[in-house]
Amino acid sequence: MQTARRLPLQKAVLAAVHMIRKDPELSNIFLPPCAKLLRERHHGILLGTITLIMELCERSPAALRHFRKVVPQLVQILRTLVTTGYSTEHSISGVSDPFLQVQILRLLRILGRNHEESSETMNDLLAQVATNTDTSRNAGNAVLLETVLTIMDIHSAAGLRVLAVNILGRFLLNNDKNIRYVALTSLLRLVQSDHSAVQRHRSTVVECLQETDASLSRRALELSLALVNSSNVRAMMRELQAFLESCPPDLRADCASGILLAAERFAPSKRWHIDTILHVLTTAGTYVRDDAVANLTQLIGEAQELHAYSVRRLYSALAEDISQQPLAQLAAWCIGEYGDLLLEGNCEETEPLQVEEEEVLALLEKVLQSHLSLPATRAYALTALMKLSTRLPGGNNRIRQVVSIYGSCVDIELQQRAVEYNMLFQKYDHMRAAILEKMPLMERSDSHVDEEGKENKAGAQLLEASAPVPTEPQATKLLDLLDLLDDTPEHAQHPPPLNPSPGETLVHLLDLPCAPPAPAPIPSLRVFEREGVQLDLTFVRPLETPALLLVTATTTNSSREDVTHFVCQAAVPKSFQLQLQAPSGDIIPAQGGLPITQLFRILNPNKATLRLKLRLTYNHFGQPVQEIFEVDNLPVETWQ
Repeated sequence: MQTARRLPLQKAVLAAVHMIRKDPELSNIFLPPCAKLLRERHHGILLGTITLIMELCERSPAALRHFRKVVPQLVQILRTLVTTGYSTEHSISGVSDPFLQVQILRLLRILGRNHEESSETMNDLLAQVATNTDTSRNAGNAVLLETVLTIMDIHSAAGLRVLAVNILGRFLLNNDKNIRYVALTSLLRLVQSDHSAVQRHRSTVVECLQETDASLSRRALELSLALVNSSNVRAMMRELQAFLESCPPDLRADCASGILLAAERFAPSKRWHIDTILHVLTTAGTYVRDDAVANLTQLIGEAQELHAYSVRRLYSALAEDISQQPLAQLAAWCIGEYGDLLLEGNCEETEPLQVEEEEVLALLEKVLQSHLSLPATRAYALTALMKLSTRLPGGNNRIRQVVSIYGSCVDIELQQRAVEYNMLFQKYDHMRAAILEKMPLMERSDSHVDEEGKENKAGAQLLEASAPVPTEPQATKLLDLLDLLDDTPEHAQHPPPLNPSPGETLVHLLDLPCAPPAPAPIPSLRVFEREGVQLDLTFVRPLETPALLLVTATTTNSSREDVTHFVCQAAVPKSFQLQLQAPSGDIIPAQGGLPITQLFRILNPNKATLRLKLRLTYNHFGQPVQEIFEVDNLPVETWQ
């Protein structure tokens, strides 16, 4: 009789679940029956009832408030399952009814989220489940994972959160790759809120870098980069540099970029920073971001006391390998600026490098003639040779011969540089030393503030500050040069004539700084609107970095219910580089409350057409919402 009665009851519960999914307005009808059904001890009825309650809570705020009253009853059901169990036929590998345990934990997670009283009621039970569940079988691991996720999503005690992180740390030692992947993914989610607890498992995370499975090593790399801070930067950089030397090609770009960004943020000294950069360039130079060379020249230019050290290290590295293009470009720039220091022998090294003038010129000519050199690398080398004509006592005839040869180069950019440089020798030799003197110190346009509370955000996939801004002395020097070339400052404020004079062409070729015209503002764009939730994008392109686009996403809520757990994620094609900065919050108050803002930094070095895909996830009117869409009407100014 009992079995005959329970079978229709199970079917009725499942039918109610389907009805709620189709018509949430029916929620209030099922509130009283569900509370009564929780007194049942039958596996099928309890499992169906808890599934029904979860559907109700996710779709109705009133149901969520109603069922928070039954949290003590749910806690008692789960405690009975853990200690005695209901029936042996539903036990798996010694774990009492893991399917029912998992569903109860998920429901507790929903009821305890953003509710302190309910969270306190379930804290002791969660600690009991976390400490008593058998981990020798996958059924126990599934229950433990749900327990960890519930602990992290409610208002749990600090000690309980540490226990949850330690469980994930034990998962990292499991032989099952799937369990290790789940642990790495979960720790990556927790690293911002519980950074110190995750930090205790740093050595285990670093060991996971050597995993043969690509998905595991990628997750381990992302988590390792997120764990770097000012106190462990030296040890972590050694581990990451060792991984860079042996990691698969598809991970080298992410690893090299992460090391450079972490070193820039947490470098203990400038010399250590330069050594770290050189190691990355010599190990995986071809995988370094396009904007890395500009940032590194800025770093070396600021470290005046390390100019001799830097130029010698770069010269030695270039002499050993000219195939790494970012290394070749940085070395050529440094040799052009500080080549005279190579011959002086003043350096912190115990045995300074002995270099002759002919060797320096020969190395730059080798870079120019190599079939491995990109046009941009050849331009760096040609400019370096030209600058050395004012820094080295001899060799001007040799430099003039090389410059004149490239005056007929098939590459237009290189040919133009050579023609203008040759003009310096022929017509403006008296000005050559002034024009080609060392670059002045630059000031960064964006300062990097190392706040202790933000150390845990040094992660995988990030863009850093834009290019430097010319200083006042440099701008004054430009006006002086224009005056010397018989061109007044007033002329510099207008567009160049169709047939510019040789002096104007020379100034343009040397890339001397001048104020660009202010670009027209980019129109803002509304890309999402649903039930009062609106997302608008505004665009700014910094004058000093035309390839950088700053996108501010502003989300507002005009409905009568708060939007909670709001997350906005973005993706761009591989030819772009994207950094998502932390949002201003994850709750949007109802009826026009304070909006959420988030900044996207998008670098477009190839001037490709921008494609932007967004994913929004949040809770609204008691229901989870997820929207994935591509913004297909972006203004053309966002990629030109």
